[in-house]
Amino acid sequence: MTTPDHILVLKEELQGEDGSFLIELRCNLKWNKKAFIRLIRAMQDYIERRPKSESLERWVAEGFWFLDHFVKEWSSHASFSRPYERQYYEDAYERLHDLAYWLFVGESPYEDGSLHHSMSNSYSQRIRWRIV
Repeated sequence: MTTPDHILVLKEELQGEDGSFLIELRCNLKWNKKAFIRLIRAMQDYIERRPKSESLERWVAEGFWFLDHFVKEWSSHASFSRPYERQYYEDAYERLHDLAYWLFVGESPYEDGSLHHSMSNSYSQRIRWRIV
């Protein structure tokens, strides 16, 4: 049985493989936007495709939990270069938190069940174009 691509990508990202968002962030003190997009897409694909009746695998739960706090803590350090607007990072932190919420609670934090909308339409537009 082969492993679906989104799970392979998620494993590579969470295990800190070469070119992963976490390696760039932690070791190179660099926010790799392309790697971040790959990470959040893999996270969302995992959530949307996993059977709700299945138990969470430990590596997935630990990875989502870790990302929810580590990324913000690490990239908020004074030595970390931030080439994007402050709001971009705030939106990214919120996206990671929302993905963790969705995984652990079992429902999207947004009314329509996606990660593309929120209570504020302006936020919805901002998160869509700034993160992706």
